[in-house]
Amino acid sequence: MNTKAFIMASITVIIWGSSFASIRVGLQGGYSAGHLILSRYLIASAIFAVYALWPGVKFRLPKKEDLLRICVLGWVGISIYHIGVTFGEQTVSAATAGMLVSSAPIFTALISVFILKERMGLYGWIGLALGFIGIGIITIGSAGPSLQLSKGAFLVLMSAVATSVLFAYQKPLLSRYTSIELTAYFTWAGTLPFLIFSPGLLSDIQHATMGANLSALYIGIFPTTIGYVTWALALSSGKASAVTSMLYIEPVFAILVAGIWLNEWPTVLSINGGAIAIAGVIVVNLLGSKQRAPAKKKYKAA
Repeated sequence: MNTKAFIMASITVIIWGSSFASIRVGLQGGYSAGHLILSRYLIASAIFAVYALWPGVKFRLPKKEDLLRICVLGWVGISIYHIGVTFGEQTVSAATAGMLVSSAPIFTALISVFILKERMGLYGWIGLALGFIGIGIITIGSAGPSLQLSKGAFLVLMSAVATSVLFAYQKPLLSRYTSIELTAYFTWAGTLPFLIFSPGLLSDIQHATMGANLSALYIGIFPTTIGYVTWALALSSGKASAVTSMLYIEPVFAILVAGIWLNEWPTVLSINGGAIAIAGVIVVNLLGSKQRAPAKKKYKAA
């Protein structure tokens, strides 16, 4: 991975790692999950609109042939992802949510194998197995003394799958649009389904605590706007598999920020599961990638 990709990916995982605690602060401070999602994306959409309309800025509109792909990726990678994470954090701690989301590279690898037809060696499959064992342990660790599997954990896992789809399929678009353009398209497309949460938004904002409103503003500007731009810059500058593997660092920041800010620490079982899941991600992306070879393509004579 080159220096630019490494720096951009590092900035992203630090910012994204802080978002889980920020979401909890917003939820605990008076926001409903739907209103918190909508407010952060209205902020992000407005920022990108101001940038696109700023005098002297060259901002291209998407081509017609790319509109469907952009909308679908925005709805999956933005809308479904944030609905899963935010509603999931109603019952799952910020640190646990961060560990579950860090499993996204596992699902990206599965998409690469079963849909993009990439080959994976023995170590890759071992890594996938470790990843899913770790995910299972995290989920059980978040269940509490009753050992009833948390609905929130499954919602966050849904988010991990959704974001892995975005990671796997946005790379071709990055060759045709700038990182900021593409992030703006995804943001605008992903915001549209959130408008269903519009009723009662102003009331929530008025009755929320100052900390909750500042938290909503923070996640609208940093994790939502800046984080996705730096992530797109990282993907456009480096190899997707290597850049995506940086996500295994994210739960470290999620745990630290949640612990310091909210005094929320995951259970020992969840931490062990997180360590196993991260080990699986490392094996898939470092050892498994060395054995991967793209399927042979057949070319027709011109």
